[in-house]
Amino acid sequence: MKKVIPISVAVYSVFITLIANCYPLLHSYPYLWYAAVPIFLAISIFAGIFGIETKKLRLRISNHGVILLSVFRISTVLSVIIQTVLAFKYLVSDSSVFWYGLLVCFIVEFLIFWNGMICVYLASEQLGIKYRVTGLLCGMVPILNIIMLNRIIKKVRGEVIFETEREQRTLARIKDSVCKTKYPILLVHGVFFRDNKYFNYWGRIPEDLELNGARIYYGEHHSAASIADCGEELAEKIKKIINDTGCEKVNIIAHSKGGLDSRYAIEKCGMAPYIASLTTINTPHRGCIFADVLLEKISSDIKDKVANIYNKTFKKLGEENPDFIAAVSDLTASSCKKLNEQLPTPEGIFCQSVGSVLKNAKGGTFPLNFSYHLVNFFDGPNDGLVSTDSFEWGEKYTLVTPTGDRGISHGDMIDLNRENIDGFDVRGFYLDLVSDLKNRGF
Repeated sequence: MKKVIPISVAVYSVFITLIANCYPLLHSYPYLWYAAVPIFLAISIFAGIFGIETKKLRLRISNHGVILLSVFRISTVLSVIIQTVLAFKYLVSDSSVFWYGLLVCFIVEFLIFWNGMICVYLASEQLGIKYRVTGLLCGMVPILNIIMLNRIIKKVRGEVIFETEREQRTLARIKDSVCKTKYPILLVHGVFFRDNKYFNYWGRIPEDLELNGARIYYGEHHSAASIADCGEELAEKIKKIINDTGCEKVNIIAHSKGGLDSRYAIEKCGMAPYIASLTTINTPHRGCIFADVLLEKISSDIKDKVANIYNKTFKKLGEENPDFIAAVSDLTASSCKKLNEQLPTPEGIFCQSVGSVLKNAKGGTFPLNFSYHLVNFFDGPNDGLVSTDSFEWGEKYTLVTPTGDRGISHGDMIDLNRENIDGFDVRGFYLDLVSDLKNRGF
């Protein structure tokens, strides 16, 4: 893949450059249009669509866009040189040939550019809003538009290469069912989110796990409620899964507050006999000191206003009784200290924890890039919300610390933004995690 793209771009660039600048020749030999137009259409429609090892149309379209934009970048430079030479030759002897030729050149390059740009804008997952908006704003600004074009090409090309290679690895091991655990996986979301079929809280992770044999269920509990209330909801969900499937037990993978909710369900709601393992992801087992400070310092009026806005919004979205203050209060360091006294590590259940560290605020998307500073001041190194001191729990602890200066945020650990991060394949991380559960007999 890495070798094919430059070769194809070079070949297509030659053809497009010739077509864009051959009007003087076409003027003398009109029958050449019958060759130029089909070649142009073939490149415009099929370049990069075939010859790429993927079953995903999105990646084929992205690859098509990357190749056309790369062709545009090269052919435009060559066209400027050629048109300059033609200007000296035809402006004096036959200016109409030059001007018509310049128009044809502009139309060809215009169509190639916008074909490529529309393809990457529509098909790429990694461009995100930032690149799309910046690309549009810089489009008419000289120099900046060239810089943004190069960045867009690099971003989408990297996505195509990464996703294509990853797809091949996934297809090669599907037959092994590396994630086909003895008991199904229950994914438990954190605070202020709900499980939603239109926007999966866990990003691209569940699809990858299922492709490799996992059976996935979701907690589907309240977005904002006390740990006790959420724990009781989860207990009912666990009972339903067991009654419906006869699976006897489940493996829980819980993110953020979901880890505390799950611990409560196990210890206080009688779910211990039905749990094979509990893996907590970036869970504040010792709470957040900055949450104590905020609740103490912020006036009651402001807290009530924020809580009312949140509660009213989520009631409209279908929640029966969201309780913003209860959810936040249970995440304070003082509350978690009391909770840990009531919820010891359960015996007979494999318990492990995972955490990550954001190395600087720029590595997190809003609002984690803002909260990072607060947590760093009160709690120390953190993932944008939870300090690294609060993650460790159970018999095994993993701290994700990839190379580079970005780090991994609270949201990155559940693929919330569907971002491919250098040095950290979040989907691969969960494949290894669930594969390990399978190997342990769970």
